[in-house]
Amino acid sequence: MSDRQPPAALLREAVANLAPVLPVLTDLGERFAAAGHELALVGGPVRDAFLGRTSNDLDLTTSAGPDETERLLTGWGSATWDMGRAFGTIGARRGATVVEVTTYRADAYDGVTRKPVVAFGDSLEEDLVRRDFACNAMALRLPDLAFVDPHGGLGDLEAKVLRTPSPPEVSFDDDPLRMMRAARFVAQLGFVPAPDVLAAMREMAGDIARVSAERVRDELVKLLLAPHPRAGLELLSASGLAAVVLPELPALQLEVDEHHRHKDVYEHSMTVLEQAIDLEGPADGPPESVPGPDLVLRLAALLHDVGKPATRRFEDGGGVSFHHHEVVGAKLASKRLKALRVDKETTKAVARLVELHLRFHGYGEGQWTDSAVRRYVTDAGDLLPRLHRLTRADCTTRNVRKARRLSEAYDDLERRIERLTAEEELKAVRPELDGNQIAEALGIRPGPVLGRAYQHLLAVRLDEGPIGPDAARERLLSWWAEQPESQG
Repeated sequence: MSDRQPPAALLREAVANLAPVLPVLTDLGERFAAAGHELALVGGPVRDAFLGRTSNDLDLTTSAGPDETERLLTGWGSATWDMGRAFGTIGARRGATVVEVTTYRADAYDGVTRKPVVAFGDSLEEDLVRRDFACNAMALRLPDLAFVDPHGGLGDLEAKVLRTPSPPEVSFDDDPLRMMRAARFVAQLGFVPAPDVLAAMREMAGDIARVSAERVRDELVKLLLAPHPRAGLELLSASGLAAVVLPELPALQLEVDEHHRHKDVYEHSMTVLEQAIDLEGPADGPPESVPGPDLVLRLAALLHDVGKPATRRFEDGGGVSFHHHEVVGAKLASKRLKALRVDKETTKAVARLVELHLRFHGYGEGQWTDSAVRRYVTDAGDLLPRLHRLTRADCTTRNVRKARRLSEAYDDLERRIERLTAEEELKAVRPELDGNQIAEALGIRPGPVLGRAYQHLLAVRLDEGPIGPDAARERLLSWWAEQPESQG
């Protein structure tokens, strides 16, 4: 396919969107040209310029080898790095602008080790054909800003469609992660895959197992943090990719019994995710507003019911139950996130939210004691703002009266939390005697017994609120008198 040149006005608009980085691009283009090398801005930055966006992270490609690229960048930037030298990539920074310059490539993947077989190319056109999608296979030659679009990427931008420069079967065989990227771009840009791309994804979904968990994780995280993650997740499910990388998701598509007595858990989970996103605070908001996009909240919303398939029971009379699905779900969520190499802090937080997401239910049916409210707050800890939003998002009933009742009940719970927090500093709740005071009162050394004593006083504090150090010491001694260790 020959280059399609955009209308002059459209090209001027795209160049205008690059205005903040245009001096850098021009300078680099002139430097490489003076040394006898080609240089072009390529991929995402070009695509985004036509979409009205700009970025300080710039991807460029060149005819220069990595050694020559490093020499040219060393004289230009304040810092350079060569972590990607084996793949022809040299990075540099100048002020707030970061560039990565990669030698023209013509590589392929060996299909076994998940790693590319690197081969440097001879031309920009040869480099562009190896890229993931046509909309990312556009370039601007530097310094003259000549537009290069051999695969019709500009037309794809207008049509919001994802096509591959080479046949999709070839492209995905070279790097199966490109199938995950398709889902990510659906979530980020609102595009749809071309029919042949979707067909290849369905046919080759199993090949994603060749890709390292870390690369899959990175794409999944980008998808979840995108403006419309539901669309990307639905593509993962429809293509069969989710069955490999996140099997808990398609497992939620439970068979609806003939009497339709329980919800489609998959659709419910997608709705909860969307509603949780709507409850995120602004990106620059305070922590208690859960500034979006928030990965922990979004993962918890997506995975909160993953324990249902394993706990589903058909009861006498035609009912369906999912007893303890929150406990099973927490374990499944933790196991999946560990398999995806998600960091420990995020994994722990998501699993805890899944475990706690049902705790509120029943609040409106019987007034909780102050003790129960204290435990709700202390069990959630720093996750309380996210738990508030997850619990509210979990209401997807179409029964307006029921939805209003649940919302009003949670409003009441939040008011009680605010009152008790103001009165008792619940976020810092702890026993009224510290470890040293407990050890002194009981005449014991640090160890498991001291830990049990501490937990007993913490339970007293949660059940009764502040009672004062003297009363706490009396409760401690009464408890101690009943312990077998005190008899020795």
